[in-house]
Amino acid sequence: MSIAVGDRLPEGRLAEFVDVETPGCSLGPNNFQISELVKGKKIVIFGVPAAFSPTCSDDHLPGYLKLASQFKAKGVDEIWCVAVNDAFVMGAWGREKKATGIIRMMADGSGAFTKALGLELDLTKAGLGVRSVRYAMLVEDGVVKQLSVEKGAKLEISGADKLLETL
Repeated sequence: MSIAVGDRLPEGRLAEFVDVETPGCSLGPNNFQISELVKGKKIVIFGVPAAFSPTCSDDHLPGYLKLASQFKAKGVDEIWCVAVNDAFVMGAWGREKKATGIIRMMADGSGAFTKALGLELDLTKAGLGVRSVRYAMLVEDGVVKQLSVEKGAKLEISGADKLLETL
């Protein structure tokens, strides 16, 4: 069973590669408790099967980068990109796509958060292991308010333009 509108995000941790050390965040991978990150915030979360893959790199992530200011204008505090990759890969991908400071590139290295959402995708036969389906959600104070989950590999309903239309 997968997460649905009205559900609270599951407990768990995500990692983020921090490029600039600040009080409380050291340089490199940092682990964050999801319940703490979402407290009192409106967050757009979009999940992708793999960093650096064609659709994820050429369409999904760039769409959210392009429309980030419009999401902020609608009261969104943060935008997260979540993938079953490690924090080093997510950090490198974010730097390459110039997402740093605009989109939080959140690593779900073991896929535990993705599995807890019920949004895992078994790509073992393709040599990729268990990944995430492509999705987008709006979360307010930890509760899912909007959710679009793709059926298949295409990007049709979880793109930034589609989610922005619903806000």
